[in-house]
Amino acid sequence: MLIILRVLFAVIAAFIAGYGLITKNFEFQSYMMFFISLMVLVIGLEEFRKERKVSGWISIVAFLFVLFVSLLVFFWN
Repeated sequence: MLIILRVLFAVIAAFIAGYGLITKNFEFQSYMMFFISLMVLVIGLEEFRKERKVSGWISIVAFLFVLFVSLLVFFWN
């Protein structure tokens, strides 16, 4: 289940990034960062399930940082 979510979030982020690069329209960049943060959260949860606590905590901290930045950009614009 977590692998499916990770791949889904990665594909959505890649499509948004590709759209921005092709059209030079970067208004959806905050959505891309949001989906990347969700992907990092899923990676952190997978690391916790594999008993890799340090990698899990690093992923959770990265998730919180990217989520904060994406929400800041989303509400700032």
